[in-house]
Amino acid sequence: MTFLRLLGVFVKVGALHELEYRVNFYIQMVRSGIALASGLTGLSIVYSHTETLGGWRQAELLVLLGVYFLGNGIIGLVIQPSMQRFMEDVRQGTLDFTLTKPEDAQILVSVRQVAVWKAVDLIVGGVIISIALVQLERQIGLAAGLSFTLSLIAGAAIIYAFWLMLATMTFWFVKIDNILVIFQSMYTAGRWPVGMYPAWLRVTLTFLVPVAFATTVPAEALAGRLTPEVLLGAVTLAVVLNCMARALWSVGVRHYSGASA
Repeated sequence: MTFLRLLGVFVKVGALHELEYRVNFYIQMVRSGIALASGLTGLSIVYSHTETLGGWRQAELLVLLGVYFLGNGIIGLVIQPSMQRFMEDVRQGTLDFTLTKPEDAQILVSVRQVAVWKAVDLIVGGVIISIALVQLERQIGLAAGLSFTLSLIAGAAIIYAFWLMLATMTFWFVKIDNILVIFQSMYTAGRWPVGMYPAWLRVTLTFLVPVAFATTVPAEALAGRLTPEVLLGAVTLAVVLNCMARALWSVGVRHYSGASA
């Protein structure tokens, strides 16, 4: 696939670039460690007073925390840095260099910047999930494994489409970085099950800012809580949002006036 091939190329380029600044690796380790300690401390405090939270046991919420780290790693590894560079190129009029290349421009802007040290969050997320599954004392069957994989891919696709649509607004508005900061702040709500929030916030985190599909839904698959209807809804939403993002991207490119215009 073109996407995976280009992603592999930019991962290599990103790795070579980041190796010049190896202190960033240690900074990322500290950040991930602080985030992990914060999450585990929160769980410990909550479950020192109760056995379940919104019907979730402690080991199940540990799965959710691991999925949260996976999603955060995916966003920080490629989605966020690529979208930020894309917006900067639009503002500076240097997107021309991407649009004139033979590959699909949307794919290029989506993977061209890779922050390789963010892969630390992916590793942390995988370790947390493994520990949580041991605590749950349940084997993951083929159906649960496929459901988790599919829901995780759908969640990543939904978050990508959401980021792309926000970033594409740069074609019309000068600066929208604050909106992306707000999204990142709201993503932290994904460390807890969306079902425990008030109704208005559940709707917001499910449909307006689709955090639920990136964290709660994949965690439900591993915890044995995910229904086929919700999984189908996640996949459908991923397809719809990516089609919308592609359409908005196409319109935005037509309105783009770069350095060569």
